[in-house]
Amino acid sequence: MISLAGRDILHSWGKFVLTGAGLGLLIGVTLSMAGVYRGMVDDAQALLDNSRADLWVVQKDTLGPYAEPSSLPEDSERPIRGMRGVAQAAGVTYLTMQIAHGDADVRVMVVGAEMGEPGLPGQPTHLISGRQIVRGHYEAVADLKTGFAVGDRVKVRRNSYTIVGLTSRMVSSGGDPMLFLSLKDAQAAQFQKDSDAIVRQRARTAANPQLNPPGNPAVAQAVNAVQSGNTNVNAVLVSIARDADPDAVAATIRRWQRLTVYTRAEMEEILVEKLIANSAKQIAMFLVILSIVSAAIVAFIIYTMTIGKIREIAVLKLIGTRNRTISWMILQQALGLGLIGFIVGKIAASLWAPFFPKYVLLLPADSALGFVAVMLICTLASVLAIQAAIKVDPAEAIGG
Repeated sequence: MISLAGRDILHSWGKFVLTGAGLGLLIGVTLSMAGVYRGMVDDAQALLDNSRADLWVVQKDTLGPYAEPSSLPEDSERPIRGMRGVAQAAGVTYLTMQIAHGDADVRVMVVGAEMGEPGLPGQPTHLISGRQIVRGHYEAVADLKTGFAVGDRVKVRRNSYTIVGLTSRMVSSGGDPMLFLSLKDAQAAQFQKDSDAIVRQRARTAANPQLNPPGNPAVAQAVNAVQSGNTNVNAVLVSIARDADPDAVAATIRRWQRLTVYTRAEMEEILVEKLIANSAKQIAMFLVILSIVSAAIVAFIIYTMTIGKIREIAVLKLIGTRNRTISWMILQQALGLGLIGFIVGKIAASLWAPFFPKYVLLLPADSALGFVAVMLICTLASVLAIQAAIKVDPAEAIGG
C-alpha cells in the first residue's frame, strides 16, 4: 500500500518542514515557560541551600525574612547560641536595591553577613575567584550575574565598596544576584539615615519635651543613637548540631525567645507556596493557552492538508482502501509534524534559555512530558481531518 503521508511529505517536504519549524517555535516557548517556573523553584531552593541555615529566626508573627519584612535586635543571636542543639547562629540583613554599574543599573539583593568567624550561616559560598571579606568595612563579594569584576568599585548608598571576590548561583528567590557586605556596612546601608534627616529629627526631638527630658543624658544618648542608625537584623540564621532535631530546637527557641522560627521545610513552603504562587499560576495559565493554541494550529494544518488531497483520498477509496488505513496515514502525518515541531522546539528552548533575564531550568523529565503532550495534541488534532477524509465519496475520483 502506498503511504499517502510519506508521498505527500516527499512531494512538499519544504512546506512540511517549515510548518513543523513554525510549530516548533511555539513548542519552544511552551518548554521555556515550564523552564522559567522550574528556575524560580530552583532559585528559592538555592537561596536556602546557600544560606547554610537549618532554622530561620525572625520577628514574631511574620513570614520573614524573604516573604515579609522582619526586624530583630542584633543581640538576639546571643541567647540562641547558648541553647542545646545549636551549632552556630548569626544575624543577617537583606535589602533589594538598584546599584549603578557603568551606564546601567543592576538590581541586586544586598546581604549583610557576619564575617568574623569563617563558615557562619549567611556568608557567601561558591567562591570562584578572589577572596572572602576580611575587613570590617568597604569590601564586598558579588555574584557573577551582577556583571561586576574583582577590583571594581560599587557605590551602595553613601559609601563605595571594592569587589574582592565573585560567587556563582548566589541569588534571591526572585533571581536577583547577591552582593555581600559585612553586617555593619549592610546595616548602615539599610537603616542609617542621611545627614539632613538626622538634623531634622534632632530638631523635632529638641522641640518635644517627652522625647527630650531635661536632666536625663542617658535617654538623650539613646535617642541620638536611634536617630543616627539602627543595629537591627532581619533574621538570625541558625545551624544545628548533627545529632539535634530541628523541630525540637525550633520549639525551644519559640518557647524561650518568643520569636517565630521556621525550619527548612517550612521556609521552602513559604517561598514556593506563597512567594511565587501567583507567578506559578500565571505560568500555568500560559501553558494551558499555548497548548490550546498548538492544538488549534496542528488541527488547522492537518485539516488543510487533508482537504487538499480529497481527490487522492477518493481514488484510494475507489480502489478499496479501508478507512482505517486512510486514518492511519493522516495520523502519521500529524505525528510527523509534531515530531519535527518538538525537535525544533527543544533545540530553540535550549539555545535561547541562557539569554532570559531569569534562570530557565530545562529538566529532562519536563522534556519527556512535553513530548508526550505534543504527540497527544497532534493525535487529537488529527481527528477533524480524519472525519473529513472518512466522509469523502469515492465517486469524487471520477467526478470533474
